[in-house]
Amino acid sequence: MVTTWDPTAFRDQVQGVLDAFLDDREAELAPLGPDAGRLIAEARTAVRGGKRFRAAFCHWGHRAIRPDVPDELALARACASLEVLHASALVHDDYMDASDTRRGRPATHRAFEAEHRAAGWRGDPGQYGAAAAILLGDLLLGWAEDMLRRSGFPADEVAPGLALFEQCRNEVIAGQFLDVSVQARGRADVDTAMTVLRYKSAKYSIERPLHIGAGLAGATTQQIEQLTRFGLPLGEAFQLRDDLLGVFGDPAETGKPAGDDLVEGKRTVLVALALDAAPQAAAQRLDAALGTPLSSADVDELRGIIDGSGARAQVEAVITQLADHAVEALRAADVDDRAREVLTELAAAATQRSV
Repeated sequence: MVTTWDPTAFRDQVQGVLDAFLDDREAELAPLGPDAGRLIAEARTAVRGGKRFRAAFCHWGHRAIRPDVPDELALARACASLEVLHASALVHDDYMDASDTRRGRPATHRAFEAEHRAAGWRGDPGQYGAAAAILLGDLLLGWAEDMLRRSGFPADEVAPGLALFEQCRNEVIAGQFLDVSVQARGRADVDTAMTVLRYKSAKYSIERPLHIGAGLAGATTQQIEQLTRFGLPLGEAFQLRDDLLGVFGDPAETGKPAGDDLVEGKRTVLVALALDAAPQAAAQRLDAALGTPLSSADVDELRGIIDGSGARAQVEAVITQLADHAVEALRAADVDDRAREVLTELAAAATQRSV
């Protein structure tokens, strides 16, 4: 049981809850045979690792409103449900982006594709991997809601959390569709890129986890609004940091290839700013190269264009401004002082990271 804030102990607690949940799901699906076991094994991989930011913001969103937690295990399960939702989104996202890796391991669709190929089965290994990833992502999505509903909170207390969870789920799926549509059109101004960022990631990474935790604690509408003034700008800063890491991050730290967002053709705020500010020839080169196979030299060239345009420095400045604004809003919020202290620490961890 976590009684004081220790990020490592909290991550271990969340992992333990996830492991126990999947143990139960494995027992339920055991009659289906070894293929169901393979699905569970990949689910275990999908929910392993990460910073557990969503779970942490849910936990401290709850304690911001209700400092004395009557049932730590119920709260841990509720927080962990957001990590299952996140795993679902990543499994689907990796397939849609044709990503090969996730956290230094094969992406789910690639792992199942490799199993098909190694076994010499009939049909297309790639199609098999895609089908498996879609099904596992769907299963994880359903399990996330199940885990929250059965977390252990009384029905009248879990209901507000479930309503907020539904909003979170709907926003992230619609935001993902905005993202793939923007990539398909091959263009996005800064405002469009910010809309994608807000709904695909910012809200579900920080704002909604805060809301869900607070909702489970019986937060008022005013308290939810106060948490929005903290969580939404912080979520935007969090995703802008992710966008920088997607282009400039160290593969040894991120677990993704160098310049992965460039290869995938991501029309991020960073890219939109660079296309606006770079000289015409450089902007045309960047625009044409997005979403194409890139050598390490190509990646270095495109990084140079983005850096030289001033977009990287501009995004860094915006991250700082958004994070400062979020912390100022938190200072004025009607929340528990200990929660305010830890949420301030989490804000720094979420926006000043290398992975």
